[in-house]
Amino acid sequence: MQPEHYFSEKSSFPVAVDEDDKATEFRPLSAGRPHMLTFHLAWLNLFSCFFSTFSIPPLLPVIREDLKLTAAEIGAAGTASFAGSIFSRLLMGPTCDLVGPRIASGTLSLLTAPIILATSLASTPASFIAIRFLVGFCLANFVSSQFWMSSMFSGNVVGLANGVVAGWANVGSGVTQLVMPVVYSLFISLFNLPSSTAWRLSFIIPAIFQATTGTLVLLYGQDLPSSNHNTKRGTNRKESVFVVVLRGLSNYRGWVLGLLYASSFGVELTMDNIIAEYFYDRFGVNVQTAGTIAACFGMANVFSRPMGGVMSDRMGKRFGMRGRLWGVWAVQTVAGLLCVLLGRVDSLWSSVLVMCCFSVFVQASSGLIFGVVPFVSKRSLGVIAGMTGSGGTIGAVVTQMVLFSSGNLSKQTSISVMGLFIIFCTLPVTSIYFSRWGGMFCGPTSCHDSIQENYSLLE
Repeated sequence: MQPEHYFSEKSSFPVAVDEDDKATEFRPLSAGRPHMLTFHLAWLNLFSCFFSTFSIPPLLPVIREDLKLTAAEIGAAGTASFAGSIFSRLLMGPTCDLVGPRIASGTLSLLTAPIILATSLASTPASFIAIRFLVGFCLANFVSSQFWMSSMFSGNVVGLANGVVAGWANVGSGVTQLVMPVVYSLFISLFNLPSSTAWRLSFIIPAIFQATTGTLVLLYGQDLPSSNHNTKRGTNRKESVFVVVLRGLSNYRGWVLGLLYASSFGVELTMDNIIAEYFYDRFGVNVQTAGTIAACFGMANVFSRPMGGVMSDRMGKRFGMRGRLWGVWAVQTVAGLLCVLLGRVDSLWSSVLVMCCFSVFVQASSGLIFGVVPFVSKRSLGVIAGMTGSGGTIGAVVTQMVLFSSGNLSKQTSISVMGLFIIFCTLPVTSIYFSRWGGMFCGPTSCHDSIQENYSLLE
């Protein structure tokens, strides 16, 4: 059933809304309050978080020389950056349920901005690893952004909204690969600074950027279409936060989606962390060229992840939940095959081409996964989003630690093994089943009334 389009009598919304005042249309070129303004605040704030978190990898060839970092220490720092976001993502979901996504998101950005600036103070491998761990906390804003979009947009466009906000935000991981080497070079050429000073001053830019977007979220954001946060949102008045969290954690679909996200977004995070250094070391390109190539991987998010969201909504409209789930399996499996191939090609331009194709599919699969998340549990939406988002960072920690930190395997071999990891971890999508909508191989049951009580489609 498609949501009814109407304009609320109590508010003059610039977009059509449903009975919960959630937008039933998506207009990314508009900044109308509250739906589209919220969208722009969410993606821009998350963009700044990705920009900050991945502002370090493009300068690693310089930093590792200055701090005398070994390959193992660089790998440990990369793992730490993802480990820092695991528990913060798990906590962000219930926090959004408790205080609302506006306060949760804006406050986290402001708290982590000084940590990014503190990168300039790193003087030992231990301090560098600690800073990367703390910087990783800001990636928890991914969960708040997905929660926020699901609070503002109806079921027929929520996949698209989630996909675009995450896709545009993830572009920050690519833009920083371009910008940070340029900032570093400008400090050297314009102010005649030594390299050890120039890379430290470069982190002023991401710190100021993130503090600015966090402030904008707090000043102009709005939790819900008609108001700010209501602590009873989505729950029975007698239900405690503990009950909501417990219901989310006991829903096996959230765990499966977390595993799927570990092998899509988790792999994407790992690639963001190692891809510039990979091209620098394997093909002998300079820092700027390696950063430009790596930027292509992250910047594909501007269209690839939204494309996944669009595909999820269209498959859902035509085939129901079965279409959404089959879309996840097909796109993510192709991504795994391309990842295997990326580690096997041995020429620069072939590697760049395969990398670009891989980036499109792996990022689209993330959009498809979050096209399913809003339908798992309306009452524990924040918890399910947090579980799925944490799965992404756990996947990044595992792949970074096992494949890229020990030094036992070459990077190209590790990349191919990571592709096999994607293919294998995509298979559990076949186990997801909704009594109301069915699964990949089975249709829904007939007990509609009791099912609607437990799993509420957001439309």
